[in-house]
Amino acid sequence: MRAASRRSRPWGWAEPQPLVLVAAAAAPAGARAAASASARRCFPGRRYAGERSSRRWRRHQGPQALLRVEIHTNEKEVTEKEVTLHLLPGEQLLCEASTVLKYVQEDSCQHGVYGRLVCTDFKIAFLGDDESALDNDETQFKNKVIGENDITLHCVDQIYGVFDEKKKTLFGQLKKYPEKLIIHCKDLRVFQFCLRYTKEEEVKRIVSGIIHHTQAPKLLKRLFLFSYATAAQNNTVTDPKNHTVMFDTLKDWCWELERTKGNMKYKAVSVNEGYKVCERLPAYFVVPTPLPEENVQRFQGHGIPIWCWSCHNGSALLKMSALPKEQDDGILQIQKSFLDGIYKTIHRPPYEVVKTEDLSSNFLSLQEIQTAYSKFKQLFLIDNSTEFWDTDIKWFSLLESSSWLDIIRRCLKKAIEITECMEAQNMNVLLLEENASDLCCLISSLVQLMMDPHCRTRIGFQSLIQKEWVMGGHCFLDRCNHLRQNDKEEVPVFLLFLDCVWQLVHQHPPAFEFTETYLTVLSDSLYIPIFSTFFFNSPHQKDTNMGREGQDTQSKPLNLLTVWDWSVQFEPKAQTLLKNPLYVEKPKLDKGQRKGMRFKHQRQLSLPLTQSKSSPKRGFFREETDHLIKNLLGKRISKLINSSDELQDNFREFYDSWHSKSTDYHGLLLPHIEGPEIKVWAQRYLRWIPEAQILGGGQVATMSKLLEMMEEVQSLQEKIDERHHSQQAPQAEGPCLLRNSARLSSLFPFALLQRHSSKPVLPTSGWKALGDEDDLAKREDEFVDLGDV
Repeated sequence: MRAASRRSRPWGWAEPQPLVLVAAAAAPAGARAAASASARRCFPGRRYAGERSSRRWRRHQGPQALLRVEIHTNEKEVTEKEVTLHLLPGEQLLCEASTVLKYVQEDSCQHGVYGRLVCTDFKIAFLGDDESALDNDETQFKNKVIGENDITLHCVDQIYGVFDEKKKTLFGQLKKYPEKLIIHCKDLRVFQFCLRYTKEEEVKRIVSGIIHHTQAPKLLKRLFLFSYATAAQNNTVTDPKNHTVMFDTLKDWCWELERTKGNMKYKAVSVNEGYKVCERLPAYFVVPTPLPEENVQRFQGHGIPIWCWSCHNGSALLKMSALPKEQDDGILQIQKSFLDGIYKTIHRPPYEVVKTEDLSSNFLSLQEIQTAYSKFKQLFLIDNSTEFWDTDIKWFSLLESSSWLDIIRRCLKKAIEITECMEAQNMNVLLLEENASDLCCLISSLVQLMMDPHCRTRIGFQSLIQKEWVMGGHCFLDRCNHLRQNDKEEVPVFLLFLDCVWQLVHQHPPAFEFTETYLTVLSDSLYIPIFSTFFFNSPHQKDTNMGREGQDTQSKPLNLLTVWDWSVQFEPKAQTLLKNPLYVEKPKLDKGQRKGMRFKHQRQLSLPLTQSKSSPKRGFFREETDHLIKNLLGKRISKLINSSDELQDNFREFYDSWHSKSTDYHGLLLPHIEGPEIKVWAQRYLRWIPEAQILGGGQVATMSKLLEMMEEVQSLQEKIDERHHSQQAPQAEGPCLLRNSARLSSLFPFALLQRHSSKPVLPTSGWKALGDEDDLAKREDEFVDLGDV
């Protein structure tokens, strides 16, 4: 079961009494205690209407400061408190409403905090009365761009209104306005706002504004991304320590070829410079050396084998998009002969044999991914504690029926199959997809993560995303539905990739320089529109809209931030949580070891010689060429090119052999893919659910103890060095936030010192939903955890 306790938030107190105003903190301690104790009673709206007249709001100079004058009737004193609305450069306030009650996601009693709800062209923000209580020293992992009570407009998933206790989806023009507003976010947060005590005209203004600015279709140029870039052009600062390779120059591709030793067989080309050939491809990319550059121009980049990565044994990973479907027989014949020539450049037996993987026909569909995630995310969008316990008794059945974990397993399995072909059989692998921008990005990235230890460093991982996703033409604008123009195109392919990466990080922590917290904040950054990384469909679209491809030379091109500059979002102290303190860099090899490694690679390169006269079943001759042509011309085949039984045998032998040996964290890395090994990414999906957190437990407690031991060893080493009068060892760079593990939540750092949430002895509402108790034994996956009674 998912249950655990959680600390109470300092701001999570109940609705206030009508005669005691919200800012009771201004009164003496005794009065505050009495007010807090008596404040848990609900009160009728008509009494609050009279009390509201004693609360006056007025605006300071500029839109950023809101001043509230409050009268505490018991003490007969007037206190002033300033609630600050932090606006980014270019951000404008659109609408606002006062006297809004933000519910605390605690239980069905609907406790909460009063404050002001505002909507800007960047975010929805709640300015709570007890905002100062949140700024304590222990809440250290803060985002400098997005606050705890802020929701970017792109992060809003669904908006619901409550009318007479009935929950309805809100969209378009409303004839009647709700008394309660519920916002489901794409990062799985749930916000509930009570509008019962807000003025009617303010309710209309704020609800209509939120619906319009989050649900209505937008134009690309109207995104806040451009407003921010224009206003903050002089304030844009990049981190000088950020060495992420952006792959926007020919030099970057040449560097990657040299790093992977792929420059012997492949070349970087600039034929698409200025996007003259194809707007879908980047300005620079890598193709096989024998391929003439004029062939790239013939079909506007379609049907061209694009190099992704080279293995140490000489095998390579490539991807290719399909050619447009043509009905004319003459065009069809030209395309067929063109593809036949392309195939011969990457398939030259006996030294180079290619295996094709048609991901459009023989793998997942985007519709499957979209449907599975839609079901999966509903498990975590919990409105209150009662709803949590109602679904908890059948949670694992709902999880299985969503098929999300099965999709993760299939992705990892496909990546392992390709790894086996490259590592054990020395084959080139060609990934095929209609546009080579979705599943090709996913699988090629996973293969490189498993085979290349450089991709497991933080800089290497960021460079991998730049190469395969950003420059690979993944349609972030459509897949994240930033413009709200087509919900059917919204498919979380990149989130699926991060979930697959988390499985690897979770199973092999010492192999990765980054942590799961890094992956979590990276997934959140998908919806922060001040970074250009995840807001375009292609490099061409980005350069065009940034003014770099325009003919207006007088206007200066916009300079956008990249998400890889983490100093924009986090302070240096918080950034330590993004780096794995247990990661050890790969040791440098001496000359003797390098010679031995080179000899080993030469032996591996000779393996395919024994298979130079393979049977047609292996697919190394004309039959596979025909299959490849059919795939790229849009005609699907009914089965894999290679025998499925043979593939299964090779995969199982390779998989079992690797797991039977000790793990080399700087070599090949394979995940476990059996059922129980694929788990829910708890930190991302459960971090906003108090009932699912363990106080002082979980993996964070283990990490805390390990860091304490590391610091103790470091301290002893320093003392030894001092005795021998040697140079003092450098200080260990461990996150100073991991202290006193008994006070941390299992979902730290997103749930530090949170409120308690007591589990009911018997979730009675869940039993009622099940029906007759006698039938419980016959039900599958219906285990009830009674907790510590």
